[in-house]
Amino acid sequence: MVTGTLLAQFNGSPSFDVRWLIGGFILLSVAGAAASSWRLRARLRRRTLDALADVVVLFSFLAFVALAVVTWLFLWDKVNTTVVFASRLFASLDREVAASTIWTVGQTLLVVALSYIVAGFVSDTLDRFVQDRKTISEHQAQVFYRLTQLSVYGVAVIVILGLWNVNLTGLLVGAGFLGIVVGMAARQTLGALLAGLVLMFSRPFEIGDWIEIDEQEGIVTDISMVNTRIQTFDGEYVMIPNDVVGGSTITNRSRKGRLRLEVDVGVDYNADVERAAELAADTMKEIDDVLSVPTPQVVSKEFGDSAVVLGLRFWIDKPSARRKWRARTAVINRVKETYEDAGIKIPFPQRELGGREEHGGFRLAGGRSQHVEATTDGGPEEESDGDANERGSDGSEKE
Repeated sequence: MVTGTLLAQFNGSPSFDVRWLIGGFILLSVAGAAASSWRLRARLRRRTLDALADVVVLFSFLAFVALAVVTWLFLWDKVNTTVVFASRLFASLDREVAASTIWTVGQTLLVVALSYIVAGFVSDTLDRFVQDRKTISEHQAQVFYRLTQLSVYGVAVIVILGLWNVNLTGLLVGAGFLGIVVGMAARQTLGALLAGLVLMFSRPFEIGDWIEIDEQEGIVTDISMVNTRIQTFDGEYVMIPNDVVGGSTITNRSRKGRLRLEVDVGVDYNADVERAAELAADTMKEIDDVLSVPTPQVVSKEFGDSAVVLGLRFWIDKPSARRKWRARTAVINRVKETYEDAGIKIPFPQRELGGREEHGGFRLAGGRSQHVEATTDGGPEEESDGDANERGSDGSEKE
């Protein structure tokens, strides 16, 4: 009443226009408060915990909104109406129940805020911990943060249910029974999840590594909680369940950042093996794709059928399938050229095939013989023993 009278006196007319003007100003003030809260949040995050800054800014903004609502009620003369409505509402309720409900709601909000602050504190602590220790990857810290966050929020939910007097015994028993049923129905999936959790912390390979698992070889493109995806050198994407990965032998060709390759070459028995080994080693040192440290090595491996087999061992950095085959191709071509220039022979298996004259035809299975005679077209004409018996000694056929 008083507010309306003052506004009417101020405007000299019904206070409709002035109240809308002030209402718009209040809305602009709320928008400005939101922008200021966002800037305050950025400043507080640089000085305090991120979660604490979020909670402080949130409560500050809610307080400003509450003040704006009260101002709006005074502006439109709704204070008395609101008070009467609240009085009737509380009168219809039990005061003890109403007070207890309000207290429980306050405790619930406090628990939610504290759980959010604790989760933020854990996140900030992990960020600083990871920055100081290079042995822990950012991905591992993120997984640990998610697990901690889930644990904190789980405890918060249990506390809130306890505040509202929810019977947790039946809930926990039901959850345990449900967990048994789900565990029996999804053993393989749960096994993959547990194996994925182990892989997240053990990290036998990283995304981008060149690995080999159960005859599947390729580049790791993704690691999830359920499976590991690799791209083979044929361009195929292979999904391997994490429980299979955890139970298999894993060969990581990229872990040390370099890979040793070996190419076998044979030299003639009449050649100087030591000189051939020196020439091969010097040739490998001149190839760009071959590392100079560790130095390439040449070892005598075995006596072959027609050559002394030498093993050409060399290293490449940043191993990949393309670099591997490029280095092998370069070593084979350059060593072959070097041996040709030096007159060192690389023998290859040779076999001589000879025939022998057979008398009385070729013997077949069952004791039968088969005669072979030349034909006009140069091919053999075959006849069996029965056909031969039909001919006489002079070659004529018997009647």
